[in-house]
Amino acid sequence: MSQRLLTHLRHVDLAVPDFAKQLDFYAGVWGLTEVEEDNGLSFLAAEGSPEQYVVRLRRAEEKRLDLISYGAATPADVDTLAEKLLAGGVQLISRPDTLRTPGSGYGFRFFDVDGRTIEVSADVAVRVHRRIEAKESIPVRLSHLVVNSPDVARTRQWYEQHLGFALSDAIVHPQAGDIMNFMRISPQHHSLGIASGPHASVHHVSFELRGVDEFLRGTGRLLRAGARMAWGPGRHLAGDNSFSYFVDPHGNTVEYTTEMEDLDEDTWHPHHYSVTDDEVTDQWGTANPLTEPILKEMHNDVDRGLFTAPPV
Repeated sequence: MSQRLLTHLRHVDLAVPDFAKQLDFYAGVWGLTEVEEDNGLSFLAAEGSPEQYVVRLRRAEEKRLDLISYGAATPADVDTLAEKLLAGGVQLISRPDTLRTPGSGYGFRFFDVDGRTIEVSADVAVRVHRRIEAKESIPVRLSHLVVNSPDVARTRQWYEQHLGFALSDAIVHPQAGDIMNFMRISPQHHSLGIASGPHASVHHVSFELRGVDEFLRGTGRLLRAGARMAWGPGRHLAGDNSFSYFVDPHGNTVEYTTEMEDLDEDTWHPHHYSVTDDEVTDQWGTANPLTEPILKEMHNDVDRGLFTAPPV
């Protein structure tokens, strides 16, 4: 696609059986703010973000990813993207129309190549937000999402062809080839990562904190609260961002991060980093080793929502 029509990642929507426990985690220790609740739906905002919400939780019988939402600049761009996807053979779930979620807006939904529900919207009302202060260890905004795919190359090519994503960097294994592709729709190093996994699922959802001090304070606050940390704290090479990975009550991995790299897109060329280099996974050398059990946990459960649109 010659014209990039997406602007940013808006929100990630999760469905879970134990709604109360999941809500308690995200609206409690994780540091999001519940802004609206409606009969088993909870909309959670980040205090520093203009987005109406960055996570939606839904009570459901099975755990699943409901959808990934991206922004577009204008309703005309939404219409243009819908027509391009139709012409490219992409299965639409809905046609562009007024949205009935907080902030309203104009958008539509479709399936990606692996069966995830994607939403694109414009004209969503801006939420009144605030500046996060020094030493305040709560998320400023949603940073990025990484998904697992059994075919990284196919998934990457689909996002490049249909949604205008560009490859920023890749992590490679000497025998397995690409095991992680970092994809961008703006100068931010990545808003989407595609990891090699045995099935399609959520790898992790990442939230940006104010700075390194707030990142470390947040990491410590979660540890003191008894949250289980899978990996970290450390600093990746690709993206140059810090990381602390925790596990939510339903087994989804969630990350605190900060200082994601902004690229000069006119001059940037992707690197292919070897996973065998310890600097690639953690420049600081402070994180616990990235072991097979940690990787398996990040593979998550098989997503039960593939090619099945969420009911709301």
